[in-house]
Amino acid sequence: MSERDQVLKAAAELVSAFARNDREAYFGAFSVDASFVFYTLEQPLLSRDAYQALWDSWRAEDGFEVLSCTSSNAFVSLLGDVAIFIHDVATELRMQGEQHFSQERETIVFKKQTSGQEQQGLWLACHEHLSAMPEGLPPP
Repeated sequence: MSERDQVLKAAAELVSAFARNDREAYFGAFSVDASFVFYTLEQPLLSRDAYQALWDSWRAEDGFEVLSCTSSNAFVSLLGDVAIFIHDVATELRMQGEQHFSQERETIVFKKQTSGQEQQGLWLACHEHLSAMPEGLPPP
């Protein structure tokens, strides 16, 4: 399997885990030192643990649940042991008993793991940046 295909597979597995609310698989797709920039938050999250804590609080306090998540228009740029994955993402969530639908654009940076027997050769996400879809664009 080509490295590009490996990155596409890692991204598909990450999106699939998110779509099915599989906390362990979703956060397992990120390196411990991953950072996250979400346009819906005032501050970046500078570790996987920080995002996990926020996710857990959303679930406990707001009844956060992902109902669906669909990726489209994927593109991968390989730069040695780093890959930049961009895509459009359509997500349906439930928070505080209400359903919310969003159309967003996302960049995920993957890094090929070079140490640790279990993770060596795996592509793990080390940065995620989520942006609102520009207004006026048709859905993906």
